[in-house]
Amino acid sequence: MNAEVRVSPRSQGFTEINLSIPSNKADAVLEALRGMLPLAGLKVHRVNDDGEKIFSTKEVFPDANPAMVLRGFRGKMEWTQQELADKLGTTQNCISDMESGKRSISKAMAVRLGEIFNIAYKVFL
Repeated sequence: MNAEVRVSPRSQGFTEINLSIPSNKADAVLEALRGMLPLAGLKVHRVNDDGEKIFSTKEVFPDANPAMVLRGFRGKMEWTQQELADKLGTTQNCISDMESGKRSISKAMAVRLGEIFNIAYKVFL
């Protein structure tokens, strides 16, 4: 497997470095870069195609918990607890307990929630 590196000078004292790597190595390379760049005094920020910083859920909602995330996504979809319960094949009481923090969200349930909301399941853990 090969990787390609392209270095392009940019304005305002920046240089752009583009890496082309096999897709199955992307997570490992990204993790390695996140570990190395702070050694050079740099903080890593992900950006979208327009160059805008992408914020993680933890950055936006530092006090968030899985119950709050579940309530928020259900509210965004404008679903009742019963509607979400029907989609999951569970009860409204189970949804209520998860949203209030009385019941923890298992990994299996988090995976199902991730599929329903089309997001990474880890936000519910």
